[in-house]
Amino acid sequence: MTPIHSTLRTWCLAISSMAALVSISPSAFAQSSGQAQHLSTVTLGAGMYNIVAQVARTPQERQIGLMFRENMPVHEGMLFIFEEAATQCFWMKNTLLPLSAAFVAEDGRIVNIEDMAPQTENSHCSKQPVRMVLEMNQGWFAKRGLKAGSKLTGAPFSG
Repeated sequence: MTPIHSTLRTWCLAISSMAALVSISPSAFAQSSGQAQHLSTVTLGAGMYNIVAQVARTPQERQIGLMFRENMPVHEGMLFIFEEAATQCFWMKNTLLPLSAAFVAEDGRIVNIEDMAPQTENSHCSKQPVRMVLEMNQGWFAKRGLKAGSKLTGAPFSG
């Protein structure tokens, strides 16, 4: 198999895996994924507030994220951790909750925050390369006066 055919085959497998994931009914997915139960959590600080964040580290965990969840407690969220810093972009297909995504630098500094409407395919991207993104219920950061330049604390952040 030539390198081009190998690459094409890999892309086809990835697309068919994503198509299979999208075709699962929300209730079957929520029952079968068990993601809410098996992800590790980390406590983060945001000023005087504590956040209990589920940690999505693997490509599959990041791909599933908060899809099909119908609610999320006020001070809980999901921290997406990527292998390397890059422009990270998120969308909300199959996500039922309105969310705010904080794109976070290695030292915990919030680079930018984007509000995201449920069940949309609009891209929301970091304004500079980051390794981490923290999703919370929409408006959580604004209600607490957190914005670009604010700092999060906790084990994932250096410095």
